[in-house]
Amino acid sequence: MSWADWLAEQRAAREAAGLQRTLRSREPDEDLVDLAGNDYLGLSRHPEVRRAAADAALAWGAGAGASRLVTGTTALHAELERALAGFTGRDAALVLSTGYHANLSAVTALADRDALIVSDAHVHASLIDAARLSRATVEVVPHNRVDAVRSALAGAGRRRAMVLTESVFSVLGDAAPLPQLAEVCAEHGALLVVDEAHGLGVVGDGGRGLVHAHGLAGHPQVVLTATLSKSLGAMGGAVLGSHAVIDHLVNRARPFVFDTALAPAPTAGALRALRLLRAEPALPSRIHRRGGELADHLGVPRSAGAVLSVPMPSPRSALAAQAAALEAGVRVGCFRPPSVPDGTSRLRITTRAGLPEDRWAHALDVLTRLTRRPT
Repeated sequence: MSWADWLAEQRAAREAAGLQRTLRSREPDEDLVDLAGNDYLGLSRHPEVRRAAADAALAWGAGAGASRLVTGTTALHAELERALAGFTGRDAALVLSTGYHANLSAVTALADRDALIVSDAHVHASLIDAARLSRATVEVVPHNRVDAVRSALAGAGRRRAMVLTESVFSVLGDAAPLPQLAEVCAEHGALLVVDEAHGLGVVGDGGRGLVHAHGLAGHPQVVLTATLSKSLGAMGGAVLGSHAVIDHLVNRARPFVFDTALAPAPTAGALRALRLLRAEPALPSRIHRRGGELADHLGVPRSAGAVLSVPMPSPRSALAAQAAALEAGVRVGCFRPPSVPDGTSRLRITTRAGLPEDRWAHALDVLTRLTRRPT
């Protein structure tokens, strides 16, 4: 079969299953309530964040110019790393160009063919890819099953072991049992890598994350990863841990060593957003108030984070519901395989703390009416 025929066959199969995706551009002044994006706190368009990003671009240029080990590291990167480490209670931080790169760096630099990785079945694709690239033995365990993690670690033998989880999971919005996982990891000398992408800025004291909330910020065997593109409204990622861990990543993490540094504008934007979050520690509480209100109206479980997951009967019904919401002026996400397991589809609704009350009320009304009628 030729490549052209294979590609046509693949597209036809996706279309038949209702899984074909297309890119749709948007304009900066759309008159929509966006509950699909990840700007949880509304800081991406905050005047101070935009000004900080613009000033950094004017001062440093549009890009960093090189990898961070060459000339790409700026004073902004160092300042952001200190601020992130201080905010989350970690010793040190390393900023990368994306959250995807942060997970790839942490896992592939710390695990190799002589290691065992125990991975929760619901972790993000970036952690799945990182585990595969590490060449370690990978054992996938049922979601949030501490007993399964304990059993897998018991079989590690003399191999170094690593457990992968998210603090707040990106699809179902449920929280990981971090204290129990940390205890099991300590018993077996394993490293616990926690992706705080959906926890930072959302849960814990002032949005410091679930690890901090459980008193695990200083745990020597806990490593955090995070994104700067959700609560902080910019882009980029970070790994946070001990000085020894960060030093190892600087020297061995290929997605860090061989990648051009995060551009100055989002670096400065994330730094200013973090300062705003520090100044308004009650801001994350609005996410939980609104998220609880929406969950109760839609009859679905409340989320531990900012993402609400609404099960749908099929990919096509999910697409139809998404289109109906958009027609009413509300944009929501639509998760279909492979973003979720085969046989399941969901509407993914982001609770936005930064929306004016009247816009939030409109979205609440639209989504409540939508889920009460057949799709």
